Amino acid sequence: MPPGYKARVGLLQTFCLPERVTGSQSDRTMGKALVDAWQKDGILQIAMTPRQEALHSQAQQNSQEFFSRPHAEKAACVDSQSYSGYIASGEEITDGIADYSEIFTVTKDLELGDAKVKAQWPCHGRCPWPDAAMRDVMKEYMNELGNCGETMLRLLEYGLEIPEGTLTQQTDDGWHHLRILRFPPHNKTNGKGKEGRGIGSHTDYGLLVIAAQDDVGGLFIRPPYQDEKYANWERSAAGMAEEDEKWTYVPPVPGVFTVFPGDMMQYMSNSTLPSTPHKVGLNTRDRFAFAYFHEPNFKTTCRPLPGYDAGQTPREGIHYGTHFTNMFLRNYPDRITTSRMNRENRYEILKSPAVRDG
Repeated sequence: MPPGYKARVGLLQTFCLPERVTGSQSDRTMGKALVDAWQKDGILQIAMTPRQEALHSQAQQNSQEFFSRPHAEKAACVDSQSYSGYIASGEEITDGIADYSEIFTVTKDLELGDAKVKAQWPCHGRCPWPDAAMRDVMKEYMNELGNCGETMLRLLEYGLEIPEGTLTQQTDDGWHHLRILRFPPHNKTNGKGKEGRGIGSHTDYGLLVIAAQDDVGGLFIRPPYQDEKYANWERSAAGMAEEDEKWTYVPPVPGVFTVFPGDMMQYMSNSTLPSTPHKVGLNTRDRFAFAYFHEPNFKTTCRPLPGYDAGQTPREGIHYGTHFTNMFLRNYPDRITTSRMNRENRYEILKSPAVRDG
């Protein structure tokens, strides 16, 4: 556990996903078990297949090679239209405080001639890869994680007892993205953030977060508590209860992904599956991790699931693209992408029917 932190150590349930979801009794049983695990612990683990372990190893090596590059090379990997690319330590803001995480973000990699890029849709543009090798490895890794995400959503449809396709129809051309992360040792920081903190407590935006970490611990999650209510789409959950001792430390386990729900899953399920608050502490060595986000289509307006409409607000639903954009505007107020979006008034485009599914 990172120095200076106190938390219970999590003993998480681990699941082996089926190769195909057919609606069998075992699929339905697993769907229920996933829901139960998230309601109890806020997080669960899924075992990597041999192919996934090999891809994760390649991606891990590629990540370490990228972050070892000179700062000038990394800093050149930015894009003024998308939020893809390099994020320096101290650039990301959580709850008004700089984080020590060093990140390469991968959003949908679109050509400049793409119709949505030409129409200046917010957050749409190129991914400024440093080289083809990193691009190819990370895209293959994301494709594999996307398969996991779709499998889990299909199982969840059984677990939540909602019609087949209710969740997966929302992820057609989903706004899936990946965060490649490095955290410095706690004694080798740049002085721009809070001592010992890699990323402050927060919840994530969409449906599912599928994460993987190396052997250096740092992840903490907050399991569901009946007396805690939050809705990150209405009021920021960043910094929530960051200093108390009701957190669970997620120890590194080889060969697994850790998975937890995001904001849209919480809203649509009426908090049956609450978005899991989490944070990262700095340890005594460099720590490398990945966080993949399995998301709705940018145009999708998320609404309560069948049987889970209890009058939760907003009644008109939550436009996922707007929610995603708001989160990145909040986290990166000084980034070149934010400056261009404001200068060209791109945020107003989110109100256009072309950017919404109705």
